[in-house]
Amino acid sequence: MTSLAIAANGLRKSYGDKVVLDGIDLNVPEGTVFSLLGPNGAGKTTAVKILSTLVSADAGEIRVGGHALADDPQSVRAAIGVTGQFSAVDGLITGEENMLLMADLHHLSKGEGRRVTAELLERFDLVEAAKKPASTYSGGMKRRLDIAMTLVGSPRIIFLDEPTTGLDPRSRHTMWGIIRELVTGGVTVFLTTQYLDEADELADRIAVLSNGKIAAEGTADELKRIVPGGHVRLRFTDPAAYQSAATALRDVSRDDEALSLQIPSDGSQRELRSILDRLDSAGIEADELTVHTPDLDDVFFALTGTTTIPNQTNQPKETVR
Repeated sequence: MTSLAIAANGLRKSYGDKVVLDGIDLNVPEGTVFSLLGPNGAGKTTAVKILSTLVSADAGEIRVGGHALADDPQSVRAAIGVTGQFSAVDGLITGEENMLLMADLHHLSKGEGRRVTAELLERFDLVEAAKKPASTYSGGMKRRLDIAMTLVGSPRIIFLDEPTTGLDPRSRHTMWGIIRELVTGGVTVFLTTQYLDEADELADRIAVLSNGKIAAEGTADELKRIVPGGHVRLRFTDPAAYQSAATALRDVSRDDEALSLQIPSDGSQRELRSILDRLDSAGIEADELTVHTPDLDDVFFALTGTTTIPNQTNQPKETVR
């Protein structure tokens, strides 16, 4: 049985009359990526602050790294690393000096601090920039340095609070690679993100936070299956073929102006074959076939009831097969 890196039961937090976390449960297995999604202001950052000992919960039992947070917060701090939404990098000193400062804070000897610093600068491709002021670094370089600084203490659990916000696509993908490497090395990553494609790409399990409660939790595929709306769309250029297909197929939604038909479907190979077989039997050929299966956008809309979707990379919802 896989051990839990993080276990929180009945986690509650209010600020005045505002209930931010309303008795949520979180269980994160060791060596996995767990992503917490939710609208802006849903309480994602509050959850991270509580689990990383920065803010006290009003109620709940919490264990992080095998330690009871209420009884032994110091051991919890020794087991974790935190990278927040805003970089902790000091721009007035060099990247190397930032790393050495972090080594001092972790009470490493000078020799050990320099060894760890050199290893991490090389690992994060920062050797050439190491002697330059961090203020001259690009956003992606600062993020890499920020995570490198977090790793100085060799934490087994890392909280990444929106680590790729504001990065260009190339830097985001570089960061994804870094996160995968961390998990391969046995590190547990607790990720909050406003990019749904990021959670889809990286997370072993995802929880959706809405109105202070966990609305749903599971793998990306499990969450997508709870939301209806999958369909196949057929488009025609010949009106006669369009009419014939509408007659041959059952349970279709018609768009007479666009000459397109929409058929409810889970996108499985079996259902696609059934649709194509019916068209073949009637001697009909569609000019375009697209498949839409529910994605995390749909899950987010359905579970949070918000009309504002977190940032995306403008990826199409429909995949041409």
